[in-house]
Amino acid sequence: MRNIKGEKMNKKICFNYNKKNICIDARVCEGLGMARGLMFRRREKAASLLFEFSKPTLMKIHSMFVFFNFVAVWLNEKNEVVDLKIVRPWKLSLSSEKPFSKFLEIPINYKNFVLIESLVGK
Repeated sequence: MRNIKGEKMNKKICFNYNKKNICIDARVCEGLGMARGLMFRRREKAASLLFEFSKPTLMKIHSMFVFFNFVAVWLNEKNEVVDLKIVRPWKLSLSSEKPFSKFLEIPINYKNFVLIESLVGK
């Protein structure tokens, strides 16, 4: 079931990073939701977003009109971390150097504190 923002219901996605198994509930984005991402959202109300692609890609992202930091996690088809970066607002272009099939945008906010700490530390 989709809402008007081009997002589906939450999906649990798990991956290993730094010898830790990390699971996160993220909203699946498609269509216009893929174009919007975290743009124009409030930090504390923003949900983690999952973008899934039908084949591996090297698509670039930006953080224009995103007014807070977030963690970007690029995953391959086996849910292995290909790249991970802290993204600051107003960056024109960011990408992974390796092809990826899934991409997570995780807002750095209070409700994601424990998750962010396990990904990037304090």
